[in-house]
Amino acid sequence: MSKIKSSFFCQNCGYESPKFMGQCPSCNQWNSFVEEVTNKSNKNVVAFSSDSRSATPQLIQDVIKELEERITTSDSEFNRVLGGGIVPGSIVLLGGDPGIGKSTLLLQLAISESLKVLYVSGEESDRQIRMRADRLGLKNENCYLLTETNLEQILLQAKELKPELVVIDSIQTLFSSTIESSPGSISQVRECTAHLLRFAKQTAIPVFLIGHITKDGSIAGPKVLEHMVDGVLQFEGDRNHVYRLLRAIKNRFGSTNELGIYEMLGAGLRPVENPSEILISNSNQNLSGIAIASTIEGMRPLLVEVQALVSSAAYGTPQRSSTGFDSKRLNMLLAVLEKRCGFKLGAKDVFLNIAGGIKVDDPALDLAVAMAVLSSNADLAIPKTIAFAAEIGLSGEIRAVNRLEQRLSEVAKLGYEKVIVSSFSKGIDFKKNKLEIIRCSKIEEVVKNVFS
Repeated sequence: MSKIKSSFFCQNCGYESPKFMGQCPSCNQWNSFVEEVTNKSNKNVVAFSSDSRSATPQLIQDVIKELEERITTSDSEFNRVLGGGIVPGSIVLLGGDPGIGKSTLLLQLAISESLKVLYVSGEESDRQIRMRADRLGLKNENCYLLTETNLEQILLQAKELKPELVVIDSIQTLFSSTIESSPGSISQVRECTAHLLRFAKQTAIPVFLIGHITKDGSIAGPKVLEHMVDGVLQFEGDRNHVYRLLRAIKNRFGSTNELGIYEMLGAGLRPVENPSEILISNSNQNLSGIAIASTIEGMRPLLVEVQALVSSAAYGTPQRSSTGFDSKRLNMLLAVLEKRCGFKLGAKDVFLNIAGGIKVDDPALDLAVAMAVLSSNADLAIPKTIAFAAEIGLSGEIRAVNRLEQRLSEVAKLGYEKVIVSSFSKGIDFKKNKLEIIRCSKIEEVVKNVFS
């Protein structure tokens, strides 16, 4: 009987060590090593023969360019985030909080398309998946379910079925019999992903993996998992709200700046075509502390509602809190308002919120944030016909932002009459624009135009 061999692996980055270590020398994480059995049996994973192309080196200009046609789905938001559709032979990892809707998103994709899909579930039974599919109200006669966690059996069934799309729910539940460690361990996740990656590349079948996340929000498993796949998508949102955001953290076939917005309903996830309408409240009352800003997520212009609340500090130490906006940038804007413009905010509590539960890091929100704070401080409502699109410098000047034409087009589409921009903006034909464009160079000018 052979001696059982084991090694210690870092749960954060996958670093292997023959002995236990308190701190990982690769990622400097403390107490992240776990012991795993490393004995391998002689069982072989189902092999997939590649094409008969030689593996000899060739000049890059001699490589024949073949335009891969993407698989365009009926979900416009999903297509946008992936860069135009699903690339054949790609492997994409989808992560998100428990219960946020990852399985629902991919099951909806599987049963709404006319593709031959193999949906592999290691967490739910086939009856549970059927109940969810009936609730979604969609049907696909070519959608096959497989409740299996053994990697060899999954690859064998995929080889016989020859689907056009494979969905794995989830990668942490799979195990390979060639590795003597429990499912979800560093070795199992790494090896199972490597075999699925080889399967996707050699058969040109796209594979979607659902991944669990840790308590700090990162995808569970070794960090090399994110390097192996072609794309990493993050599905985020608050379970207490109906809106979900799909972001591309990594995408080898498109931009990583795209954003998809969904609405969680009883019948599944509904793509939101015009997110500006849902991010802005429809209240008819004139309330102080509310300003409308024009921002851009990826290639899409959005209008967001900036809410601010300024009150006297009750315990002597003022609080600074922001949701959806960088708190350090908020502190910078407050310092500019006090130093350059003379507004006394040092003894005031300031709370800032971006409505809709989204996070924005666009500098074009600076002017809207400043005006929302001043509006709440003076208890004067900003007219509902005004929107803002400008950055604020440390000297109090109003700076220009990029892609102003798209921002103005979105502002006009939603019925706003005025927009305040920087007087240094160039390349815009202000005469032909239907909006009343107010150009300012200092915050003082903005305050006069808004509150006069």
